[in-house]
Amino acid sequence: MDLRTGGPLLSVRTFLLGGAGLALAGCSGTTLPGAGSPLPSPVGAQATAAPGSTIGTGSVKIAMLLPLSAGGAAGNTATQLRNAAEMAVAEFQGPDITILVKDDGGSAAGAQAAAQAALQEGAEMFLGPLLADAVRGAAAVARPAGRPIIAYSTDTSVAARGVYLMSFTPQNTVDRIVQHAAQTGKRSYAAFVPESAFGQVVQGAFQEAVSRSGGRVVAIEKFPLDPNGVTAAASRMSGISGQIDAIFVPDPYDGAAIRALSSAGIDTRRVQVLGVGPWVGNRAAAQAAPTALYSAPDEAGFQSYAGRYRARFGSDPARITSLAYDSVSLIAALVRTQGSQRFSEAVLTNSSGFNGVDGLFRFRADGSPQRGLAVIQAGGRVVSPAPRTFAGS
Repeated sequence: MDLRTGGPLLSVRTFLLGGAGLALAGCSGTTLPGAGSPLPSPVGAQATAAPGSTIGTGSVKIAMLLPLSAGGAAGNTATQLRNAAEMAVAEFQGPDITILVKDDGGSAAGAQAAAQAALQEGAEMFLGPLLADAVRGAAAVARPAGRPIIAYSTDTSVAARGVYLMSFTPQNTVDRIVQHAAQTGKRSYAAFVPESAFGQVVQGAFQEAVSRSGGRVVAIEKFPLDPNGVTAAASRMSGISGQIDAIFVPDPYDGAAIRALSSAGIDTRRVQVLGVGPWVGNRAAAQAAPTALYSAPDEAGFQSYAGRYRARFGSDPARITSLAYDSVSLIAALVRTQGSQRFSEAVLTNSSGFNGVDGLFRFRADGSPQRGLAVIQAGGRVVSPAPRTFAGS
């Protein structure tokens, strides 16, 4: 199901759903009736969502749970996610949905209360929450009621049958970059990871990905987040340069870890450096290792979406907001095309997946997401484009 919109080349929505009586993914697709160019929108200040507000006037009710009152970064992100949902409804001509926007306060208890209120108002499914604890709270209400959730958390521990994650997870990005390394002949790996929750997650994902690829992990070293600690940790890896083909360095900061490894004798011109998505646009990381590779979504779709968001709300969208846009577009398309089975497990976990602003994605039966990602060199050159289908995955 192709959810792309905007721009002269992507001005229509087509849908591809193998096994659901529609075109198989990889074919040209079918145009949704009534889809067209985005509707004109007034330019104005960033909208502020009020708890309990609604978006759209359709007959099918969908709940969107967001930490609108949480304050700080979470509250600001919640407002932008709500904006993206509003934009998706405006650009999908005649969607038969009403989104019940509920404030979950960023907590499990708040999400439980918000989910219960939405159920009483007739919500058939849930979008959000954003934060992991809130997802758990919402799931405690939604799952017993048989209502699926498409959440925006990156914490895969909250994924479950009927609780699907829309996000870009560390597992997805690490899987893609290790898969590419294996396809180019890399077999022996090392990892240099930060001592943090993020480091712990990506280390586990890295070890699993290398094992699946048939490779071996020669060494793993952790570094603290201070310059002296990075240098000392890198020195402990100085003797392994000749034993490895690639080294995984999930350093999303300023390239300090890569520079420390180079100073310790790791030849980053011979040993392939594998990085992470936050290197997108990071000049310091690119300068530290110009040939390093990372995985990320193709940016073309997001840039088109961001331009339309900027015109509508007068500010740049956070990267995560495309998740709300794509999830609302998906729901609107399923309501239009899938009848009473629109939110069934069979439809939501269709193996062909869906295609949106950020490219190809699908939900596994266990709730975890799979994304079609590109492999990009630190300087910005795409060395392996994002896949167009999940065939062979």
